[in-house]
Amino acid sequence: MINDFDAASGLSFFLYRSAARPDIGNGDLTRILSVARSRNKAAGLTGCLHHEDGLFFQWLEGPHAGLRPVIESILRDDRHHDVTVLNEGPLDVRRFEDWQMRFSDRDRKSLMDWFAAQSMSTVDRNEYAGGVVAFLQSIV
Repeated sequence: MINDFDAASGLSFFLYRSAARPDIGNGDLTRILSVARSRNKAAGLTGCLHHEDGLFFQWLEGPHAGLRPVIESILRDDRHHDVTVLNEGPLDVRRFEDWQMRFSDRDRKSLMDWFAAQSMSTVDRNEYAGGVVAFLQSIV
């Protein structure tokens, strides 16, 4: 669900996790990134997409007016299912200002290994969402 917070004049963010369709391959990922980068540039959005072990994790940020239609499109996309919104809301400063859509996968860096190394013993939703964002930002 998309919150209707009042962010018309400021930045907003959206973080989700979803299960990729089992037949998603490298060609599909290349097409997803190409379309996302073009769409995000036009809408003034930036962010990061991570794909690992059949899961997508994505952070999007930008003007609320540009972000909302992209979120709605993502929620309708049949290349993934079981979309879980991890966090969303107003944002003071962009975290991926130089990336129309940064991409990473297990070959680059493993989110699951990163979580294991963080000794996150709780399943608090905010802590989990914060951990995903911290991981996405840590990818070099």
